[in-house]
Amino acid sequence: MNDTFEIPIRQRNIVLIGFMGVGKTTIGQLVAKKLYRDFIDVDQAIEQTHSMTIPEIFEKHGEKHFRQLERDFIVNICTNTRLKIISLGGGAYMQEEVREVCLSKCIVFFLDLSWESWKDRLPLIIGNRPVLKSKSLEEIEELFLKRKEVYSINNSKFTPEGHDPNAAADEIVESIKLAWELYEPIS
Repeated sequence: MNDTFEIPIRQRNIVLIGFMGVGKTTIGQLVAKKLYRDFIDVDQAIEQTHSMTIPEIFEKHGEKHFRQLERDFIVNICTNTRLKIISLGGGAYMQEEVREVCLSKCIVFFLDLSWESWKDRLPLIIGNRPVLKSKSLEEIEELFLKRKEVYSINNSKFTPEGHDPNAAADEIVESIKLAWELYEPIS
C-alpha cells in the first residue's frame, strides 16, 4: 500500500490500547459487533499463528522475540487491512514503530483506568501475564505509570471506570460515529 495514500476515516481500523486487564478485548468485541466489523486480538492472533501461548513464547524465545512478532503482525494488519477493531497487548504500543503505524493509519482509542481501579483487577490477571511475573506491587505501579504516559499519545481516550462493557462500547461507538460525521460527513 502506498504510504502517501490517505485512508478515509470511515474505513480506518480502530485500535484499542491500554494497560493489560483494562478490558480492551471485551469492549473491543462489543464495538466490533456494534459496527459490523471483524475483531482482532493481537495476542490471541499471535498465539494461534505460533501454536503457543504468550507465556510460552516468552519462556521459550524471550520477550524480545515476542515483541518482534507483535510488531510485525501489527504493522502488517494496520497497513494492509481496513474496517477492523484491533485490541493491542498492553506492551505493544510502547514500540515506536507500532505507535507510528497505528496513529497514521488507524483511529487509536486509549482505555484509561486509574491505578486504584486497575490494581483491584490484579488478582484476576497476574497468572497469565509474563511481564508481571515476580514483580512487586510497586514495580507493577511503576510499569503502569510508564506505559500510561506513552498511551497518552492517542486519537481519543475513554475511561471505562463505572461502565459495564456494553455501555463502554456504546460510548466508544457514539464517539466514533461523531468523528465520522465531523471529519467525513456523508453528502
